[in-house]
Amino acid sequence: MSERKLIRVRDVMRTEFHTVDGMATVQDALQLLKQHHLECLIVNKRNAEDEYGLLLVSDIARLVLANDRAPARVNVYEVMAKPVIAVDPAMDIRYCARLFTRFDLSQAPVIENGKVIGFVGFTDLVLRGLAELY
Repeated sequence: MSERKLIRVRDVMRTEFHTVDGMATVQDALQLLKQHHLECLIVNKRNAEDEYGLLLVSDIARLVLANDRAPARVNVYEVMAKPVIAVDPAMDIRYCARLFTRFDLSQAPVIENGKVIGFVGFTDLVLRGLAELY
């Protein structure tokens, strides 16, 4: 019986991610999302005691578009998710997939020593992780 290869979140995460301030407008966030072809942004901490937030395109669709709110009049903090469930870079991708499933997540920031170092989603887990196992 062969030993299974261990692939960690660190091996499949994306290290390029973008952040936004919670006080920015959703319109500002939309420009960033569109410019960089993204589906989410990390919302910066306000101070060392604060937590990171996450702004997903789906949040904007549900809380701004569906409610006919003007993106220029809504701040990111009003529609973001906070605090976020973060992933440790040393986590096995199998456990990361289970965590995502259990908490109905599709992506999460990767945090090490209190700092965001990357971002991981189901696509990364499957195409960059699972595909390497077989």
